[in-house]
Amino acid sequence: MSIHRVNQYPVSSLFNPEGKIVFEIPKYQREYTWGTGQLENLFDDLVENSPGYFLGTIICIDTSIEAIDAPKREVVDGQQRLTTLSLLLAALYTELSKYRGTMNEDQQADLLQLKRKLVLKGTESALRVVPQTQNHNLDDYKGVLAEQKIISPHRMPPFAGNRRIKRAFEYFKKRIAAEIMEAQTNDSPEAAVAILTNLLDKVGAATIVMIEVSNHADAYTLFESLNNRGTPLTAVDLIKNLLLAQLDLHGNESLDYYFSQWQQVLEYIGDDYAVQERFFRHNYNAFRRSVNAPFSRGDDSRRYPLGTLATRSTLLSIYEKVIKRDPKLFLDTLIANAALYSKIILQSSDGLNADLKENYQNLSRVQGAPAYLLLLFFEKEREDLALSEADLVKTVKLLVNFFVRRNLTDTPPTRDLTRIFMSLIEEIETKGLTASEVYQAVRDRILSCSASDAAFEEKLRGPVYTDNYDATRFMLCMLAAKGMTVENKVDLWHTTANHLHTWTVEHIFPQGENIPQCWIDMIADGNAAKAREYQAQYVHTLGNLTITGYNSTLGNRAFEDKRERKDSEGRPNGYRNGLNLNADVVSAETWKVENITARTVRLVQDILALFEL
Repeated sequence: MSIHRVNQYPVSSLFNPEGKIVFEIPKYQREYTWGTGQLENLFDDLVENSPGYFLGTIICIDTSIEAIDAPKREVVDGQQRLTTLSLLLAALYTELSKYRGTMNEDQQADLLQLKRKLVLKGTESALRVVPQTQNHNLDDYKGVLAEQKIISPHRMPPFAGNRRIKRAFEYFKKRIAAEIMEAQTNDSPEAAVAILTNLLDKVGAATIVMIEVSNHADAYTLFESLNNRGTPLTAVDLIKNLLLAQLDLHGNESLDYYFSQWQQVLEYIGDDYAVQERFFRHNYNAFRRSVNAPFSRGDDSRRYPLGTLATRSTLLSIYEKVIKRDPKLFLDTLIANAALYSKIILQSSDGLNADLKENYQNLSRVQGAPAYLLLLFFEKEREDLALSEADLVKTVKLLVNFFVRRNLTDTPPTRDLTRIFMSLIEEIETKGLTASEVYQAVRDRILSCSASDAAFEEKLRGPVYTDNYDATRFMLCMLAAKGMTVENKVDLWHTTANHLHTWTVEHIFPQGENIPQCWIDMIADGNAAKAREYQAQYVHTLGNLTITGYNSTLGNRAFEDKRERKDSEGRPNGYRNGLNLNADVVSAETWKVENITARTVRLVQDILALFEL
């Protein structure tokens, strides 16, 4: 394998306004797939970490080694990051342009340079990043840039707002606007420009390693190597190495013994690195008061000398100090806390109360992991807090309802969740709250930061499937489970060997681009254009969604066939699957817009009642 070049670049160099390099995503690559979760992680990492934050590695084929005038890189790995970064830059350009009239000459020049990061200098439409064409990616991207007058006019494709490119751009606009509002600039254009410039500087300072090869064979060999065999040491690996080194120096047992103790920690929290890293963050954030106590000195005014918050970038520096102070105590405490964490994540649930287990499962299903640090604190301090199992069950139920609403409304934003739960712990410790006072404190805090019923209802009436698939599936499954009896009870959470759900969300009116004629006739009286309009407006709303274990057998079939379908043994595997969720579907003779809207109204009310705060 021959590697042409390896260099680490700041984003400002990859998107050099004076450079002519083009990053082209080939047609054979998958379409742009990043959703809200990845966009949040990228934005939060850039905002919360120091300049120079490492964004990973990209692999490119240099397709123009001898072409001096038009250097081009074919992106084999990294298209999601490059496309997303270009959309973030476009959103920053949009927001900065609002203050063009108040800018000085240098700022005006910087704005032009920002535009040239996205479009080659001396051209009106030569893109720096060229997305691939699947699912309108390239057309949507050009439409977004044209709307912002970054490139020459280009028609925005129909229904672009329902697809990921446009939604990513709008997400970044919203987050950037929130940064300005949160800073309380008092409508000062100068202050707003300063905030935007600072954010742009952070984006530009973030670094990426670009590995360039000369052919596809080398590119994919390298891709496989980096992703399967050449994984670098993680923060958890480095914590382990430091701990074992200190125990080897200061411990009274053999290194093999301490290694077996470390393995016990990993058995409790599992082998998923994301879960491991999250546990180490939660382990500090939940108990930072007691962890920091030995490091506080009389002449030190800082409440938390080790750090106010454990993040990906501060994790190692925090634990290095704790380990060096007393490695044996650290390991003993780590094992005890990992055992408690294993109950919350259901890695080990022996002896766990059935109601508590069910609610821990629901919290996991609704992506409520940010609350685990609060629950870890409760599990460890349960006796001192006088928390009964009933108190804990009630609290976890409340958290489940909170996360259903949060994950659909994005209120409060993801980056605030850790601080919300940490401040709750601080309030409980400072005020000495116990028993019902603890639940009341949690409830008060959640109510103060949650979206209103009106905002939640507005989201429920919209395209929930594309807004948040996992939250939508969870809500539909909980509605279906609520109406189950002993006779028709099924496990809606069953997964395959590949960890894919057997029961998935099904669109009654199909979502595919090529609408079958039978559906055009039914929903729009044969008018294909009207059917596409209805599809764009209603297909992803609650009224058009259900849960099925036979999604692949239904697809684009006619409504009656979907409703009445049976397997080879005559058992219903269509909408007559016994779920009360489908009661108004199986009673319908046709499926039209009025059926969808009426069912949406009913399901919205059911969900508001089921997930009431």
